Amino acid sequence: MKVKTSGHGLNLRQSFIDNANKRLQKFDRFFNDEADGAVNVDLEKDRYTVEITVKSRGFFFRTEKTSTDLDSAFREAVDLMMRQIVKNKSKLGNRVKAREVELAGEELELAPEADSEQEYTIAREKRFLVEPMSEQEAILQMNMLGHTFFMFRNADTNELNIVYRRHDDSYGLLVPLN
Repeated sequence: MKVKTSGHGLNLRQSFIDNANKRLQKFDRFFNDEADGAVNVDLEKDRYTVEITVKSRGFFFRTEKTSTDLDSAFREAVDLMMRQIVKNKSKLGNRVKAREVELAGEELELAPEADSEQEYTIAREKRFLVEPMSEQEAILQMNMLGHTFFMFRNADTNELNIVYRRHDDSYGLLVPLN
């Protein structure tokens, strides 16, 4: 797995970068050689937020943890990612190497969860007209509705897009690949 590390608001120590590469290499047993990993660290006031993203075969795994200690936040994010992979092994199907997921579950000694095989249910369905508009208009509409995301037809490209509010109160845009 290729791993990229980046820090926002701080310079990452080489020892942290080496440790991140070493810890994320443990995920090689789940993914093929083409998997890409990214470790992003943000420092805001006295709190470190570590975000780990792994992309493999068009599938994304993402975890985020915040702590006053950088190493603690990183360890917790790695452990959370491992638990997510093990918990969702049946839903992930062939996207990860099934036998390796089973072995990782045994290593973690996780108690079996009753809802691990549970189907997701849709509680409500909404239908609405998707109007052509600019990204700025979509953000304004989302904020007026008090939502955290908003689907719209991009007036420039005529494609369906989604704007969303991020945890840091900035905005993101989801654009489908063709």
